[in-house]
Amino acid sequence: MKPKIYIDGQSGTTGLQIYDRIGKRDDLELLRIDEDKRHDVEERKKFINAADIVFLCLPDAEAVHAVSLVGNDHVKIIDASTAHRTADGWAYGFPELKKGQREEIASSHRIANPGCHATGFISTVAPLVQAGILPKDYPVSFFSLTGYSGGGKKMIASYEADGRPESLSAPGIYGRNLKHKHIPEMVKYTGLSHTPVFLPVVDDYYKGMAGTLMLQNRMLNHGATAEDIWQAYKKHYDGETFVSVADMDEKPGTLYANELSGSNRLKIYVCGSDENTAITAVFDNLGKGASGAAVQNMNIALGLDETTGLV
Repeated sequence: MKPKIYIDGQSGTTGLQIYDRIGKRDDLELLRIDEDKRHDVEERKKFINAADIVFLCLPDAEAVHAVSLVGNDHVKIIDASTAHRTADGWAYGFPELKKGQREEIASSHRIANPGCHATGFISTVAPLVQAGILPKDYPVSFFSLTGYSGGGKKMIASYEADGRPESLSAPGIYGRNLKHKHIPEMVKYTGLSHTPVFLPVVDDYYKGMAGTLMLQNRMLNHGATAEDIWQAYKKHYDGETFVSVADMDEKPGTLYANELSGSNRLKIYVCGSDENTAITAVFDNLGKGASGAAVQNMNIALGLDETTGLV
């Protein structure tokens, strides 16, 4: 019998992207609610409890309510919202985080999909903390460049509208209150003891993300160099399919944030001088940063090859 899959919030950007990745698969049965009943609580409850996997592509409060509709111990929830990313009892859906993370995802009935900016941050910071290179109290600074699709339907419409403001042709720095909603998961899953300074930037291209961590080598443990940092990433991500580490002499010039658009891959670039090191994670904000990661987590939760349906 094919696993039954239901997307609650199937008309949003993430829901549509998940559907694009699984809609043509013949190893799954995709349950589709009638368009005129997608806000009907009782109808949604019926679909949620009929499924093996439910993707929640909803605002936070609605995601919490959707979980309350589960009436059995069979269905597995993969929540793409922020609501449960640091909640007790929820597995964090970044399989490459640490040893045993895949097993935690596979055995859990509640899986929180990571935030897009958080994916870039955690993929670069966590391995260095785990390796003992980056002190937990290091004053971390991080910026993350994203395409406008990460802002959802309203932002997409504003960028693609005729006669849009000229300001949208330039990069836009936002989250300047330094309280971005991804910060709690950034701290929890890296083990940092202090909140990082994090600024996201949105620009005039559809999708793709580049998150950059900037380090002063003199403040690192054990006199670590850029070469040591590169070696730590190579060891941490050895054997991974979707996360890779570029050779240090690969692409010494300009990096473009959309180079992995359309894929579920994330690539880490390390560059450095004697005094400083910069690390950039490049990936698709709608792929490894959202729907691609959700499908990867679904594959793990169902005991399938986690690469199924993904590139």
